[in-house]
Amino acid sequence: MFNIAEKFISINGEGKSCGQLAVFIRFSGCNLDCSYCDTDWARDAEAYTQQMSAEEIYDYIKHTGINNVTLTGGEPLLQEDMRELLDILSEDNSLNIEIETNGGISLEKFTDMDRQRICFTMDYKLPYSAMEDHMEVDNFKYLTKNDVVKFVVSGEKDLIRGKEIIDKYDLTDMTNVYFSSAFGSIDLEEIVNFMKENKMNETNLQVQLHKVIWSPDERGV
Repeated sequence: MFNIAEKFISINGEGKSCGQLAVFIRFSGCNLDCSYCDTDWARDAEAYTQQMSAEEIYDYIKHTGINNVTLTGGEPLLQEDMRELLDILSEDNSLNIEIETNGGISLEKFTDMDRQRICFTMDYKLPYSAMEDHMEVDNFKYLTKNDVVKFVVSGEKDLIRGKEIIDKYDLTDMTNVYFSSAFGSIDLEEIVNFMKENKMNETNLQVQLHKVIWSPDERGV
């Protein structure tokens, strides 16, 4: 059974399908403790509101009529039977599956799956998060052009470190790369100026659209 913190329909506020409708499944429990976490209430593994089987989750998704599926958390890959759920979802050709993962869990056991059907949006935690030591950098070699690496930045130190990682691992050659702000902690203009000064071609600025539309603390959006 899966521990579900919440499930809802909204728009994707981030990533490659930003602005499109998506059905979100948020799992409870996380192995990291980021300084800027905006879903801190879901970090506790016992903070679930219901438990569902893989088949029940699939049935709920189909009932919504929404094709984009975002599995998020907490950290969704901590769920023991995640592989079973992904096998079921990926058999449905109408679904586009995105997994938001915090970068602290190895992706190795998922590399044999249909990567055209399953997209990983992997965070790389920068210095202000206080979680960089927990990053699984081997994950970079498992990413494809269908995946995303997201850097949440809170200030200049994060911008500089993010660029170092992008350059060191040639991330823009292997996958999609996004800079996103820790909401309210840095001006978007500062991020753009840094990208301009450093000629950061193929790196994307990402605005958390759901926090523009609704209150940053709003749940279920």
